[in-house]
Amino acid sequence: MSVEPYREITFDQDGDGPPEQAAALAALARQGVSDLFLLAHGRNGSPSGATRLCSDFFAPFPGLLAPGAEAGYAGVVWPSAVCTGEPGPDYRALATVLPEKEPVLERLTDLLTSAPAGEAAFAEFGSLLRELAGVADAEGPVPAFLAADPAEVCDLFAEALDPGLPEGPERRRQGAREALRQAAYHVLGRRAGHVGEYGLGPLLGRVARAAPGLRIHLVGHGTGARLVAYALRGLPAGARPVASVTLLQGAFPQYAFAARLPDAPERSGALRDVHHRVRGPVVACHSRYDTALGVLYPLASRLADGPGPAGAVGFGGMRGVPGTVARSLAAVLRTGVPGAGCVNVDVAEAVRSHDDLCRPELARVVVAASGTGR
Repeated sequence: MSVEPYREITFDQDGDGPPEQAAALAALARQGVSDLFLLAHGRNGSPSGATRLCSDFFAPFPGLLAPGAEAGYAGVVWPSAVCTGEPGPDYRALATVLPEKEPVLERLTDLLTSAPAGEAAFAEFGSLLRELAGVADAEGPVPAFLAADPAEVCDLFAEALDPGLPEGPERRRQGAREALRQAAYHVLGRRAGHVGEYGLGPLLGRVARAAPGLRIHLVGHGTGARLVAYALRGLPAGARPVASVTLLQGAFPQYAFAARLPDAPERSGALRDVHHRVRGPVVACHSRYDTALGVLYPLASRLADGPGPAGAVGFGGMRGVPGTVARSLAAVLRTGVPGAGCVNVDVAEAVRSHDDLCRPELARVVVAASGTGR
Protein backbone atom coordinates (compact mmCIF):
# COMPACT_ATOMS: atom_id res chain seq x y z
CA MET A 1 0.00 0.00 0.00
CA SER A 2 1.36 3.39 -1.04
CA VAL A 3 -0.16 5.30 1.89
CA GLU A 4 -0.65 4.82 5.60
CA PRO A 5 -2.71 4.53 7.66
CA TYR A 6 -4.92 2.48 5.35
CA ARG A 7 -7.93 0.34 6.22
CA GLU A 8 -10.00 -1.93 4.02
CA ILE A 9 -13.78 -2.09 4.41
CA THR A 10 -15.55 -5.12 2.97
CA PHE A 11 -19.22 -5.80 2.29
CA ASP A 12 -21.06 -8.76 0.86
CA GLN A 13 -23.88 -8.40 -1.67
CA ASP A 14 -26.37 -7.67 1.13
CA GLY A 15 -24.28 -4.84 2.57
CA ASP A 16 -23.10 -6.86 5.56
CA GLY A 17 -19.50 -6.80 6.76
CA PRO A 18 -17.37 -7.56 9.80
CA PRO A 19 -18.83 -5.77 12.85
CA GLU A 20 -15.50 -4.28 13.95
CA GLN A 21 -15.03 -2.18 10.79
CA ALA A 22 -16.61 1.00 12.16
CA ALA A 23 -14.44 0.86 15.26
CA ALA A 24 -11.32 0.43 13.11
CA LEU A 25 -12.12 3.62 11.20
CA ALA A 26 -13.04 5.56 14.33
CA ALA A 27 -9.75 4.51 15.92
CA LEU A 28 -7.92 6.47 13.22
CA ALA A 29 -9.24 9.70 14.76
CA ARG A 30 -7.70 8.76 18.09
CA GLN A 31 -4.40 8.30 16.25
CA GLY A 32 -4.58 11.90 15.04
CA VAL A 33 -6.27 11.48 11.67
CA SER A 34 -8.51 14.45 10.88
CA ASP A 35 -9.55 13.59 7.31
CA LEU A 36 -10.41 10.11 6.00
CA PHE A 37 -10.42 9.52 2.23
CA LEU A 38 -12.55 6.52 1.31
CA LEU A 39 -12.54 5.08 -2.24
CA ALA A 40 -15.16 2.66 -3.63
CA HIS A 41 -14.11 0.80 -6.78
CA GLY A 42 -16.45 0.21 -9.69
CA ARG A 43 -17.17 -2.73 -11.96
CA ASN A 44 -14.63 -5.46 -12.59
CA GLY A 45 -13.17 -5.07 -9.12
CA SER A 46 -11.69 -8.18 -7.56
CA PRO A 47 -10.54 -7.82 -3.94
CA SER A 48 -6.86 -7.86 -4.88
CA GLY A 49 -7.51 -5.51 -7.79
CA ALA A 50 -9.37 -3.12 -5.48
CA THR A 51 -6.38 -2.97 -3.15
CA ARG A 52 -4.03 -2.23 -6.05
CA LEU A 53 -6.40 0.43 -7.32
CA CYS A 54 -6.49 2.15 -3.94
CA SER A 55 -2.70 2.03 -3.68
CA ASP A 56 -2.28 3.56 -7.14
CA PHE A 57 -5.01 6.16 -6.73
CA PHE A 58 -3.96 7.35 -3.27
CA ALA A 59 -0.21 7.44 -4.05
CA PRO A 60 -0.09 11.19 -4.94
CA PHE A 61 -2.14 12.31 -1.92
CA PRO A 62 0.61 12.84 0.70
CA GLY A 63 2.35 15.29 -1.61
CA LEU A 64 -0.85 17.24 -2.24
CA LEU A 65 -1.98 17.82 1.33
CA ALA A 66 -1.37 21.05 3.20
CA PRO A 67 1.09 21.02 6.12
CA GLY A 68 -0.71 19.89 9.25
CA ALA A 69 -3.39 17.90 7.43
CA GLU A 70 -3.46 14.41 8.91
CA ALA A 71 -5.05 12.03 6.43
CA GLY A 72 -6.13 8.41 6.64
CA TYR A 73 -7.25 6.22 3.78
CA ALA A 74 -9.72 3.39 3.25
CA GLY A 75 -10.93 1.24 0.39
CA VAL A 76 -14.44 -0.18 0.07
CA VAL A 77 -14.37 -3.69 -1.38
CA TRP A 78 -17.68 -5.13 -2.56
CA PRO A 79 -18.56 -8.09 -4.83
CA SER A 80 -18.39 -6.74 -8.37
CA ALA A 81 -15.86 -8.91 -10.22
CA VAL A 82 -17.79 -9.42 -13.46
CA CYS A 83 -16.87 -9.29 -17.12
CA THR A 84 -13.17 -8.93 -16.36
CA GLY A 85 -12.18 -10.33 -19.74
CA GLU A 86 -12.90 -7.18 -21.70
CA PRO A 87 -14.11 -6.92 -24.40
CA GLY A 88 -15.79 -10.32 -23.96
CA PRO A 89 -17.57 -11.22 -20.71
CA ASP A 90 -15.72 -13.52 -18.32
CA TYR A 91 -18.38 -16.06 -17.42
CA ARG A 92 -16.37 -17.62 -14.61
CA ALA A 93 -16.05 -14.23 -12.96
CA LEU A 94 -19.79 -13.68 -13.41
CA ALA A 95 -20.56 -16.97 -11.68
CA THR A 96 -18.26 -16.00 -8.81
CA VAL A 97 -20.34 -12.96 -7.87
CA LEU A 98 -23.69 -14.39 -9.01
CA PRO A 99 -23.44 -18.01 -7.80
CA GLU A 100 -27.19 -18.38 -7.54
CA LYS A 101 -27.40 -17.69 -11.29
CA GLU A 102 -24.75 -20.20 -12.34
CA PRO A 103 -27.16 -22.51 -14.25
CA VAL A 104 -28.50 -19.49 -16.14
CA LEU A 105 -24.98 -18.29 -16.94
CA GLU A 106 -23.96 -21.75 -18.09
CA ARG A 107 -26.82 -21.90 -20.57
CA LEU A 108 -26.17 -18.34 -21.74
CA THR A 109 -22.58 -19.34 -22.38
CA ASP A 110 -23.73 -22.32 -24.43
CA LEU A 111 -25.99 -20.12 -26.53
CA LEU A 112 -23.24 -17.60 -27.22
CA THR A 113 -20.58 -20.15 -28.14
CA SER A 114 -22.26 -23.08 -29.83
CA ALA A 115 -25.98 -22.74 -30.44
CA PRO A 116 -27.20 -21.61 -33.90
CA ALA A 117 -28.23 -17.98 -33.99
CA GLY A 118 -31.83 -18.73 -34.90
CA GLU A 119 -35.13 -17.27 -33.71
CA ALA A 120 -35.63 -19.89 -31.00
CA ALA A 121 -32.11 -19.40 -29.66
CA PHE A 122 -32.57 -15.64 -29.38
CA ALA A 123 -35.94 -16.07 -27.68
CA GLU A 124 -34.31 -18.32 -25.09
CA PHE A 125 -31.41 -15.89 -24.77
CA GLY A 126 -33.78 -13.02 -23.99
CA SER A 127 -35.66 -15.09 -21.41
CA LEU A 128 -32.40 -16.05 -19.71
CA LEU A 129 -31.19 -12.45 -19.68
CA ARG A 130 -34.37 -11.43 -17.86
CA GLU A 131 -33.89 -14.26 -15.40
CA LEU A 132 -30.29 -13.22 -14.81
CA ALA A 133 -31.35 -9.63 -14.17
CA GLY A 134 -34.20 -10.69 -11.86
CA VAL A 135 -36.77 -8.75 -13.87
CA ALA A 136 -39.70 -10.72 -12.45
CA ASP A 137 -38.74 -9.78 -8.88
CA ALA A 138 -37.52 -6.26 -9.53
CA GLU A 139 -39.21 -3.24 -8.00
CA GLY A 140 -39.58 -0.20 -10.20
CA PRO A 141 -39.10 0.30 -13.93
CA VAL A 142 -37.30 -2.20 -16.16
CA PRO A 143 -34.64 -1.26 -18.75
CA ALA A 144 -36.07 -1.52 -22.25
CA PHE A 145 -33.33 -3.83 -23.52
CA LEU A 146 -34.49 -6.49 -21.05
CA ALA A 147 -38.10 -6.25 -22.22
CA ALA A 148 -37.69 -5.82 -26.01
CA ASP A 149 -37.26 -8.41 -28.75
CA PRO A 150 -33.85 -10.02 -28.00
CA ALA A 151 -32.72 -10.20 -31.65
CA GLU A 152 -33.43 -6.48 -32.09
CA VAL A 153 -31.60 -5.75 -28.84
CA CYS A 154 -28.54 -7.65 -30.04
CA ASP A 155 -28.60 -5.71 -33.32
CA LEU A 156 -28.86 -2.45 -31.38
CA PHE A 157 -25.83 -3.19 -29.21
CA ALA A 158 -23.83 -4.47 -32.21
CA GLU A 159 -24.53 -1.23 -34.08
CA ALA A 160 -23.44 0.83 -31.07
CA LEU A 161 -20.22 -1.16 -30.69
CA ASP A 162 -19.21 -1.21 -34.35
CA PRO A 163 -21.45 0.37 -37.01
CA GLY A 164 -19.23 -1.06 -39.73
CA LEU A 165 -19.62 -4.70 -38.71
CA PRO A 166 -21.27 -6.61 -41.60
CA GLU A 167 -24.64 -8.32 -41.20
CA GLY A 168 -24.54 -11.93 -40.13
CA PRO A 169 -24.50 -14.31 -37.17
CA GLU A 170 -21.22 -12.99 -35.75
CA ARG A 171 -22.60 -9.44 -35.66
CA ARG A 172 -25.56 -10.58 -33.57
CA ARG A 173 -23.33 -12.67 -31.34
CA GLN A 174 -21.21 -9.62 -30.62
CA GLY A 175 -24.36 -7.69 -29.75
CA ALA A 176 -25.52 -10.60 -27.58
CA ARG A 177 -22.25 -10.60 -25.64
CA GLU A 178 -22.71 -6.90 -24.95
CA ALA A 179 -26.33 -7.47 -23.92
CA LEU A 180 -25.12 -10.04 -21.38
CA ARG A 181 -22.52 -7.63 -20.08
CA GLN A 182 -25.11 -4.87 -19.69
CA ALA A 183 -27.51 -7.22 -17.90
CA ALA A 184 -24.71 -8.03 -15.47
CA TYR A 185 -24.00 -4.33 -14.99
CA HIS A 186 -27.70 -3.76 -14.32
CA VAL A 187 -27.50 -6.29 -11.48
CA LEU A 188 -24.30 -4.64 -10.27
CA GLY A 189 -25.91 -1.22 -10.24
CA ARG A 190 -28.73 -2.43 -8.02
CA ARG A 191 -26.20 -4.17 -5.78
CA ALA A 192 -24.02 -1.06 -5.50
CA GLY A 193 -27.00 1.03 -4.43
CA HIS A 194 -28.01 -1.57 -1.86
CA VAL A 195 -24.49 -1.90 -0.43
CA GLY A 196 -24.21 1.88 -0.21
CA GLU A 197 -27.56 2.47 1.43
CA TYR A 198 -27.64 -0.50 3.79
CA GLY A 199 -23.93 -1.12 4.31
CA LEU A 200 -21.72 1.94 3.96
CA GLY A 201 -24.27 4.56 5.04
CA PRO A 202 -25.07 2.96 8.41
CA LEU A 203 -21.36 2.20 8.95
CA LEU A 204 -20.52 5.88 8.47
CA GLY A 205 -23.22 6.71 11.00
CA ARG A 206 -21.52 4.45 13.56
CA VAL A 207 -18.16 6.05 12.81
CA ALA A 208 -19.69 9.50 13.33
CA ARG A 209 -20.99 8.53 16.77
CA ALA A 210 -17.61 7.13 17.84
CA ALA A 211 -15.45 9.86 16.24
CA PRO A 212 -17.60 12.97 15.74
CA GLY A 213 -14.67 15.14 14.66
CA LEU A 214 -13.51 12.90 11.81
CA ARG A 215 -14.13 14.42 8.38
CA ILE A 216 -14.94 11.76 5.77
CA HIS A 217 -14.37 12.31 2.05
CA LEU A 218 -16.18 9.80 -0.15
CA VAL A 219 -14.80 8.95 -3.59
CA GLY A 220 -16.39 6.49 -5.99
CA HIS A 221 -15.53 5.36 -9.50
CA GLY A 222 -18.14 4.16 -12.01
CA THR A 223 -20.60 1.91 -10.21
CA GLY A 224 -18.67 2.69 -7.02
CA ALA A 225 -19.81 6.30 -7.46
CA ARG A 226 -23.37 5.00 -7.27
CA LEU A 227 -22.42 3.14 -4.09
CA VAL A 228 -21.10 6.23 -2.28
CA ALA A 229 -24.02 8.34 -3.51
CA TYR A 230 -26.52 5.85 -2.09
CA ALA A 231 -24.51 5.77 1.15
CA LEU A 232 -25.73 9.34 1.67
CA ARG A 233 -29.30 8.04 1.55
CA GLY A 234 -28.38 5.42 4.14
CA LEU A 235 -26.92 7.85 6.68
CA PRO A 236 -28.83 7.82 10.00
CA ALA A 237 -31.01 10.85 10.64
CA GLY A 238 -28.96 13.79 11.86
CA ALA A 239 -25.58 12.22 11.02
CA ARG A 240 -23.34 14.43 8.88
CA PRO A 241 -19.87 12.91 8.88
CA VAL A 242 -19.33 13.37 5.12
CA ALA A 243 -17.33 16.50 4.33
CA SER A 244 -17.08 16.00 0.55
CA VAL A 245 -18.05 13.58 -2.21
CA THR A 246 -16.24 13.11 -5.52
CA LEU A 247 -17.93 11.04 -8.22
CA LEU A 248 -15.42 9.83 -10.81
CA GLN A 249 -17.11 8.76 -14.06
CA GLY A 250 -20.30 8.00 -12.13
CA ALA A 251 -22.41 5.22 -13.68
CA PHE A 252 -25.84 6.39 -12.57
CA PRO A 253 -28.43 8.84 -13.95
CA GLN A 254 -27.65 12.52 -14.36
CA TYR A 255 -30.96 13.47 -12.75
CA ALA A 256 -30.53 11.23 -9.69
CA PHE A 257 -30.33 14.24 -7.33
CA ALA A 258 -33.12 16.21 -9.05
CA ALA A 259 -36.40 17.17 -7.44
CA ARG A 260 -38.19 16.76 -10.79
CA LEU A 261 -37.38 14.65 -13.83
CA PRO A 262 -37.55 16.48 -17.17
CA ASP A 263 -39.81 13.92 -18.85
CA ALA A 264 -41.94 13.24 -15.75
CA PRO A 265 -42.10 16.35 -13.52
CA GLU A 266 -44.31 14.53 -11.03
CA ARG A 267 -41.36 12.21 -10.26
CA SER A 268 -38.04 12.94 -8.59
CA GLY A 269 -34.61 11.36 -8.87
CA ALA A 270 -33.84 8.38 -6.66
CA LEU A 271 -31.36 10.48 -4.66
CA ARG A 272 -33.39 13.66 -4.40
CA ASP A 273 -31.83 16.14 -1.95
CA VAL A 274 -29.32 13.69 -0.46
CA HIS A 275 -26.52 16.05 -1.53
CA HIS A 276 -27.70 18.28 1.32
CA ARG A 277 -26.37 15.65 3.74
CA VAL A 278 -22.81 16.57 2.70
CA ARG A 279 -21.16 19.40 4.61
CA GLY A 280 -19.01 20.37 1.64
CA PRO A 281 -19.16 19.98 -2.15
CA VAL A 282 -20.46 17.09 -4.24
CA VAL A 283 -18.20 16.98 -7.29
CA ALA A 284 -19.01 15.02 -10.45
CA CYS A 285 -16.09 14.45 -12.83
CA HIS A 286 -17.25 13.74 -16.37
CA SER A 287 -15.59 13.14 -19.73
CA ARG A 288 -16.95 13.08 -23.27
CA TYR A 289 -14.39 10.37 -24.05
CA ASP A 290 -16.06 7.89 -21.70
CA THR A 291 -17.79 5.91 -24.44
CA ALA A 292 -18.91 3.22 -21.99
CA LEU A 293 -21.15 5.85 -20.39
CA GLY A 294 -21.76 7.97 -23.47
CA VAL A 295 -22.77 5.25 -25.94
CA LEU A 296 -23.66 1.99 -24.20
CA TYR A 297 -25.05 3.36 -20.92
CA PRO A 298 -27.95 5.26 -22.56
CA LEU A 299 -28.95 2.16 -24.52
CA ALA A 300 -28.86 -0.03 -21.43
CA SER A 301 -30.59 2.43 -19.08
CA ARG A 302 -33.49 3.55 -21.28
CA LEU A 303 -36.68 2.40 -19.60
CA ALA A 304 -39.38 0.19 -21.06
CA ASP A 305 -42.14 2.59 -19.95
CA GLY A 306 -40.59 5.66 -21.56
CA PRO A 307 -37.32 7.22 -22.70
CA GLY A 308 -36.31 8.45 -19.25
CA PRO A 309 -33.27 10.59 -18.36
CA ALA A 310 -30.82 8.04 -19.68
CA GLY A 311 -27.55 10.02 -19.54
CA ALA A 312 -24.89 9.15 -16.98
CA VAL A 313 -23.34 11.51 -14.44
CA GLY A 314 -19.88 10.47 -15.63
CA PHE A 315 -20.58 11.54 -19.20
CA GLY A 316 -22.46 14.81 -18.81
CA GLY A 317 -22.41 15.73 -15.12
CA MET A 318 -25.27 16.21 -12.66
CA ARG A 319 -28.45 17.84 -13.92
CA GLY A 320 -31.67 19.16 -12.47
CA VAL A 321 -30.10 20.56 -9.28
CA PRO A 322 -30.46 24.37 -9.05
CA GLY A 323 -27.20 26.18 -8.39
CA THR A 324 -24.95 23.46 -9.83
CA VAL A 325 -21.64 24.99 -10.88
CA ALA A 326 -19.64 23.93 -13.97
CA ARG A 327 -15.85 24.06 -13.94
CA SER A 328 -13.08 22.98 -16.29
CA LEU A 329 -10.34 20.76 -14.94
CA ALA A 330 -7.81 23.54 -15.49
CA ALA A 331 -9.91 25.96 -13.44
CA VAL A 332 -10.23 23.48 -10.57
CA LEU A 333 -6.50 22.76 -10.54
CA ARG A 334 -5.85 26.49 -10.50
CA THR A 335 -8.45 27.79 -8.04
CA GLY A 336 -10.16 24.77 -6.45
CA VAL A 337 -13.91 24.16 -6.13
CA PRO A 338 -16.67 25.93 -4.18
CA GLY A 339 -16.88 24.95 -0.54
CA ALA A 340 -20.39 23.52 -0.86
CA GLY A 341 -23.06 22.56 -3.39
CA CYS A 342 -22.98 20.51 -6.58
CA VAL A 343 -20.07 20.97 -8.97
CA ASN A 344 -19.59 19.45 -12.43
CA VAL A 345 -15.95 19.20 -13.53
CA ASP A 346 -15.11 18.45 -17.17
CA VAL A 347 -12.04 16.21 -16.94
CA ALA A 348 -11.88 15.26 -20.64
CA GLU A 349 -8.40 16.71 -21.01
CA ALA A 350 -7.10 14.02 -18.63
CA VAL A 351 -9.66 11.19 -18.78
CA ARG A 352 -9.84 9.40 -22.13
CA SER A 353 -11.82 6.27 -21.20
CA HIS A 354 -14.06 4.97 -18.44
CA ASP A 355 -11.23 3.23 -16.60
CA ASP A 356 -8.77 6.09 -16.97
CA LEU A 357 -8.78 6.65 -13.23
CA CYS A 358 -5.33 6.76 -11.63
CA ARG A 359 -4.49 10.24 -12.84
CA PRO A 360 -2.73 12.79 -10.62
CA GLU A 361 -5.19 15.40 -11.89
CA LEU A 362 -8.11 13.43 -10.41
CA ALA A 363 -6.27 13.07 -7.11
CA ARG A 364 -5.90 16.85 -7.08
CA VAL A 365 -9.65 17.28 -7.71
CA VAL A 366 -10.45 15.03 -4.73
CA VAL A 367 -8.04 16.95 -2.49
CA ALA A 368 -9.47 20.26 -3.71
CA ALA A 369 -12.98 19.08 -2.85
CA SER A 370 -11.80 18.04 0.62
CA GLY A 371 -10.33 21.47 1.38
CA THR A 372 -7.10 19.90 2.63
CA GLY A 373 -4.82 20.86 -0.25
CA ARG A 374 -1.76 23.05 -0.29
